[in-house]
Amino acid sequence: MSYASLSVKDLTSLVSRSGTGSSSSLKPPGQTRPVKVIPLQHPDTSNEARPPSIPFDDIFSGWTAKIKRMRLVDWVDTLFPCFRWIRTYRWSEYFKLDLMAGITVGIMLVPQAMSYAKLAGLPPIYGLYSSFVPIFVYAIFGSSRQLAIGPVALVSLLVSNALGGIADTNQELHIELAILLALLVGILECIMGLLRLGWLIRFISHSVISGFTSASAIVIGLSQVKYFLGYSIARSSKIVPLVESIIAGADKFQWPPFLMGSLILVILQVMKHVGKAKKELQFLRAAAPLTGIVLGTTIAKVFHPPSISLVGEIPQGLPTFSFPRSFDHAKTLLPTSALITGVAILESVGIAKALAAKNRYELDSNSELFGLGVANILGSLFSAYPATGSFSRSAVNNESEAKTGLSGLITGIIIGCSLLFLTPMFKYIPQCALAAIVISAVSGLVDYDEAIFLWRVDKRDFTLWTITSTTTLFFGIEIGVLVGVGFSLAFVIHESANPHIAVLGRLPGTTVYRNIKQYPEAYTYNGIVIVRIDSPIYFANISYIKDRLREYEVAVDKYTNRGLEVDRINFVILEMSPVTHIDSSAVEALKELYQEYKTRDIQLAISNPNKDVHLTIARSGMVELVGKEWFFVRVHDAVQVCLQYVQSSNLEDKKLSFTRRYGGSNNNSSSSNALLKEPLLSVEK
Repeated sequence: MSYASLSVKDLTSLVSRSGTGSSSSLKPPGQTRPVKVIPLQHPDTSNEARPPSIPFDDIFSGWTAKIKRMRLVDWVDTLFPCFRWIRTYRWSEYFKLDLMAGITVGIMLVPQAMSYAKLAGLPPIYGLYSSFVPIFVYAIFGSSRQLAIGPVALVSLLVSNALGGIADTNQELHIELAILLALLVGILECIMGLLRLGWLIRFISHSVISGFTSASAIVIGLSQVKYFLGYSIARSSKIVPLVESIIAGADKFQWPPFLMGSLILVILQVMKHVGKAKKELQFLRAAAPLTGIVLGTTIAKVFHPPSISLVGEIPQGLPTFSFPRSFDHAKTLLPTSALITGVAILESVGIAKALAAKNRYELDSNSELFGLGVANILGSLFSAYPATGSFSRSAVNNESEAKTGLSGLITGIIIGCSLLFLTPMFKYIPQCALAAIVISAVSGLVDYDEAIFLWRVDKRDFTLWTITSTTTLFFGIEIGVLVGVGFSLAFVIHESANPHIAVLGRLPGTTVYRNIKQYPEAYTYNGIVIVRIDSPIYFANISYIKDRLREYEVAVDKYTNRGLEVDRINFVILEMSPVTHIDSSAVEALKELYQEYKTRDIQLAISNPNKDVHLTIARSGMVELVGKEWFFVRVHDAVQVCLQYVQSSNLEDKKLSFTRRYGGSNNNSSSSNALLKEPLLSVEK
């Protein structure tokens, strides 16, 4: 298809003669060089007078085909992911590694579970309950082979904050609500897993999660300081009341718990850092919590310091089956349930996917979420409060070279043995020792390295991090999450409604067109503006796109620095290859823009729309409105045709040089002569 005419009428006749066959060339009158253009195949809309209805068959056809292909073993693997590793288990190679990893994590989990239960405002025994049944259930229904689930600091803080306004910590209702919360979290996780809705959380920026986690870690640490200081402080998730109560009770300060807690905390931190730094000593990291507990218990047992509070009596035995007695407060707990579910998706599933990639096996996020949900539902029937994946314990499990979910079963056995035989010994554990374990664990959650990285790389994400962490610290967890998520969604909407739009120029010696701001040496053409839209076009951003196109038309002079001047823009070329979707509102707006251009003798050309976008434009009648001859496969084809019109008209006294180069100067004739050496109409070989 060749374009070399002096008018739209002549051009149309040429198109009708050339047809839609392979590319050809014609010599226009007065020209010595042909213009070669690749033909664009337009969709046939004759049998598609109206848009088709929603293709429900297409939506479910993939699932239907997959279900038909599934064999019995595939169904078993889907329902019980543990069979995937059971069938291929190598006892001689894997068992020793799984055994050591399970024991290591179990030793780490026992003191941590009791510490996190205290953080949640529950008796320590409920931390062990939450580490027992959910671990066994997850080993069967969970997809990850290295993820270590159980109580974690952040979820424990959320539980404490949610229940603090409903029931006092010394009431039985507080325990019942914590168990009910586990049931609600499990149901939400299962629903989201079955409906494959985990993608919804992707709209929350990682910087929001990092800021929220960092602020929560500071609040958790301050809430545990009371066990170091020896006096009670305000129960709050805001930093100001905590600091005020700490200062107000300074006259009640006691040295023994402060010295013991500080000593244990220093030991924990040293062992943790040494274990991280040296691989041969990594067992120190896992043994640190147990070391702190043993040291604190020994001191309390030998010296009996009266000012150091102890855990006290802990019931012995495994948890019994029980169903939540009442659902009266279920509606009140739903927001917290949704928040904990979000944490599970962002943290647990994120950790599980990272570990799966590192150990080279497949993991489905929605299946993983379903496994966590089942673990929480069944755990709530055995007195567990919400459990999720732990970053620190999962890291230890992976570093201990756990190969399968058997390591989790071994960890569960250790928890069961502790419940059956060791609880009488736990009554001498100092409260400050448990507080030291919590503070040591959350100290790594204060992600100041992430803040520094964001400041250096992306100021917008740093702003998100700062806003989320500040609001969480000063206004509480719920407000912090809402504000952070709100700003995160606002940024997503802003990016979508204000897409990136680039003016393109041709790289010298090529037929490649790139952003002139990124490549200042790129050539542009007088009377022609080439614009690339780097997003879908829909009702929310079409107004912004139209405004930008008008700006480029009016302010063209500031984008040109070399070459001969022209009075106005004659052609606007839209490069639409990055446009993945266009809706009806956007098509109507483009029609209006075309009519507006037409009144000012500006021709609109469209380059390289994809199949769906092209079909939508064709159905709308825009192809006939603009003209089929103004739709092109390549930007270069569109430029060649537009240049033929510019050259064949009497613009700028019929001078032949109508190209300009960005970033250059126009103050001497030698520059212009150098520019003219670059062919105006490059033809691909």
